[in-house]
Amino acid sequence: MKFFIDTANLDQIREAHKLGVLDGVTTNPSLMAKEHIRGEEACNRHYVEICRMVGGDVSAEVIATDFEGMIREGEALAALDPHIVVKLPCTADGIRAVRWFADRGVRTNCTLVFSVGQALLAAKAGATYVSPFVGRLDDISEDGVGLVAHIVRVYRTYGFKTQVLAASIRHTHHIIQCLDAGADVVTCPLQAILGLLKHPLTESGLAQFLADHARVNQE
Repeated sequence: MKFFIDTANLDQIREAHKLGVLDGVTTNPSLMAKEHIRGEEACNRHYVEICRMVGGDVSAEVIATDFEGMIREGEALAALDPHIVVKLPCTADGIRAVRWFADRGVRTNCTLVFSVGQALLAAKAGATYVSPFVGRLDDISEDGVGLVAHIVRVYRTYGFKTQVLAASIRHTHHIIQCLDAGADVVTCPLQAILGLLKHPLTESGLAQFLADHARVNQE
């Protein structure tokens, strides 16, 4: 399973990259705004900097909601760097845009997916990635991880090559659940990734080893 970090914060991306397990980055307009990035030129520079840091797939989202606007923005984003993946919403115009880009060899991430039906259309249109939102479904008492598992089963049954990118990951346990569900990728906050390292027995065991080492050297 590939690990993407869901942020536009360069320090967090750098820290995740230093772990040696980071495969890519996902961003969206909300994450860019959180970093106080304003204007198309500034956003584009930020995307390029992320691509240079990571060396893996970087999802950059269009703002337009109409087909022509998505194509115009998506072409500009794809031209920034070979690692850019054009992120498109799972709407009728978004699916049309996925097909348009797929026919021209441009990779896409179909986002805001909340049902198997949406995931099916994205795959048939040729999306590189499909992003079911786990946490947002959990927020309304639906089964986000269950949706990931369902999409994985459908894709494997019918041989779709679209990768299931589990998004809206809220905590470390979500990562493990999506791993069990067969997700190809998870994109999550830095703290969720770092949480995979934590176990009380690791901490207590290391403390004991250090204490024993100190006692041996004192003797």
